[in-house]
Amino acid sequence: MQSMPAAPVPQPPPPSRARTRPGGPRALAPAADHGAPGPASERPGVLGVLRTMGEDLRVVAERDPSVRGRREAVWHPALAALWTHRAAHRLHRRGWRLTARLLARAARRATAVEIHPGAVLGRRAFIDHGAAVVIGETAVVGDDVTLYHQVTLGAVGWWSDNARPAGARRHPVVGRGVVLGTNATVLGPVTVGDGAVIGAQALVNKDVPAGARVLAPTAVVKRVGERPEPLEDVFSAIASAGSW
Repeated sequence: MQSMPAAPVPQPPPPSRARTRPGGPRALAPAADHGAPGPASERPGVLGVLRTMGEDLRVVAERDPSVRGRREAVWHPALAALWTHRAAHRLHRRGWRLTARLLARAARRATAVEIHPGAVLGRRAFIDHGAAVVIGETAVVGDDVTLYHQVTLGAVGWWSDNARPAGARRHPVVGRGVVLGTNATVLGPVTVGDGAVIGAQALVNKDVPAGARVLAPTAVVKRVGERPEPLEDVFSAIASAGSW
């Protein structure tokens, strides 16, 4: 009796390749492909963007004690930067990279906040003061995150980043409800877990667990004539250095 031929073994489909946008071989894949756990949510469509912008306005009025109502919140400098970024990000994802860059450049000139159009910012993000905030191209900022002035979500440097594969993440992923204090710096493709607090002046280049506190030392005050004693100021080793 002649044996039946073996059925062909199904082969897995080839890995999908991210479609490159105009602008060179290093054009990035969509934000979801950057290896991020997805802490940020984006509403689709024009109505979704408008609702998100409405939330942005409400958050400024709620979180900034110097703002008296939504009419005054409209003039918050960081709000203008955030709204411009939401428009620029949509253009960036659709391949209008140059137009998105021009919008980001205009926002930086007007507000001193630099957000790359490729960065993903979740809902109800709040940038207080806004001066000198920098958010890099592959950064992901989750919902309900608060950033104070001079916060940097950056890369470690071109000498490392140019060696990464095209589309690889170079900037941090910041989880939901994280607070980044004044002049906090988070560098590289690290992940900051949900609810963490990065204290003012802190430098982070490693993953931060959810709910953790990263605190920089404070300055030690010495009165005239006092001699320094080791470990006399315990708070200088455990407290945050910033004014929030």
